[in-house]
Amino acid sequence: MNENIREMRASDKTAVLEMMRDFYSSPAVFTNGSEEIFNRDIDNCIGDCPFVEGYVFDGGDTLKGYAMLAKSYSTEFGRECIWIEDVYIKPEFRGMGIAGSFLSFVHQKYSGAIFRLEVEEDNEGAVRLYKSYGYDFLPYAEMKK
Repeated sequence: MNENIREMRASDKTAVLEMMRDFYSSPAVFTNGSEEIFNRDIDNCIGDCPFVEGYVFDGGDTLKGYAMLAKSYSTEFGRECIWIEDVYIKPEFRGMGIAGSFLSFVHQKYSGAIFRLEVEEDNEGAVRLYKSYGYDFLPYAEMKK
């Protein structure tokens, strides 16, 4: 499916905020986030922050979803690391190939990078999709502070 993937704009903020609220209150995400974090994330995506990029899946008269990437460098792999942070598709547009189109887009745009993402193991549809694009579970746990 050739989805209209484009960079997030300031005019998308209200719609993306609504989608983030839905995404972060779902079982697909471990944390609930907050309005402050959501706003900061979007502002950084549409601003000049070099570490994060935001995209929307533009259906013309409605946004079908959004995604965010975070960029870093992996000393473990010796190259740029692209974290696929959020991929959210509105329920009525799921199963149409939008997430797969986005993964193909990101893989092409950052063809020399290593890609990482987080997924809840019981999110079977997402796990199946990611595995079909070559992703696999890492044999170690991550920690945060």
